[in-house]
Amino acid sequence: MKTYQPATPKTRILGLVRLFRFELPLTAGVCVIIGGLLALGELPTLSAMISGFSCVFLISAASLILNDYFDLASDRINAPHRPLPSGMVTERDVILLASAVTLAGLLTGYLISPAALLVALVVWAVGFLYNWRGKQAGLPGNLMVSFSVGMTFIFGGLVVGEPWAISVWFFALLAALINLGEEIAADAMDAEGDRQAGSRSLAVTLGPEKALKISAGVFLLAVVASSLPFLLGWLAWIYLPPILFMDGVILYSTSKLLDVRISSRRKYIRWIYLSALAAFLIFLLIRLIW
Repeated sequence: MKTYQPATPKTRILGLVRLFRFELPLTAGVCVIIGGLLALGELPTLSAMISGFSCVFLISAASLILNDYFDLASDRINAPHRPLPSGMVTERDVILLASAVTLAGLLTGYLISPAALLVALVVWAVGFLYNWRGKQAGLPGNLMVSFSVGMTFIFGGLVVGEPWAISVWFFALLAALINLGEEIAADAMDAEGDRQAGSRSLAVTLGPEKALKISAGVFLLAVVASSLPFLLGWLAWIYLPPILFMDGVILYSTSKLLDVRISSRRKYIRWIYLSALAAFLIFLLIRLIW
């Protein structure tokens, strides 16, 4: 495998920073805070928020950094602009950074509690196995990522001592379903590169359009599931508007993902992701002021 050398120290530093893909670890950290708030019914202490956020941010970032290392072959086709295939950083840089970030994340979990350390270690291990073998396995790999996403809310409950709260598990399930739909849809967008890399994703084995239909079914299930807390009386109706907003974006974006006449459909996956993040943040704001 060819190893690229960064052109300059400045380019190398920029490449290392880009490996974090900050948007995703930041979102994972926010989900931890939301999980703690849902569990307590009020905002967790500042120390709990900082420690919980930091642990999941670092573990999530470590997984994303390793993803660039293991996905080098497919990224040369699907995303040649990323730091590693573009030559901004070397494979050695990626491994060293991932190791340092992993250790920092596990240390933060240890400082929270033994249970937090165990959960952080499990989530990291799932992320590593996904990057190493799971992504090539197709649906099992998609489920591994969705498990990790759902665990961010449960970890938030764990940090504040209430990991079994019903609302925490509901949001964990909802986030996992939305992520599963996104993962399957994203694989459909990357089918050509994944096929050459030997992936057995649904898009490779069944075809991109069939995979998108399965993704649509998962998104529809998430929309249906989002109504249950209100029908069962778990949540007050004041929390309905952000959920309706999210559901509307999911349904609209799903219809676009299924439209074969649209040549560039990847942006609609991002719309779904951003609508879910916005809904969760609005939910958090309502919880704080109501």
